[in-house]
Amino acid sequence: MSTALQPSSQPKLASHVRLGFDRARKQYMLQVPEAATVLNLTGATTLHLCDGRRTVAEIVEKLRDRYDHVADDDVANFLARLVAKRWVELDGD
Repeated sequence: MSTALQPSSQPKLASHVRLGFDRARKQYMLQVPEAATVLNLTGATTLHLCDGRRTVAEIVEKLRDRYDHVADDDVANFLARLVAKRWVELDGD
């Protein structure tokens, strides 16, 4: 597993992390042991695409198919923050 985020990196949620939807609050949640983080729709969509097979570059392209303004740096920074927290792992560099 690599620690540097590259366009060829293949991100996936760490085994101890769950992405879910809280029906009562109508919000996506990233759940880790003893904590939960509320996600906006773009963040949740990004993490749904992090399956360990798609590259960061492919994820950006998929997001561009869905949203008007997607910056490579915004996606990379979001994922890098989650890698730093060890909530996302990288394969394929």
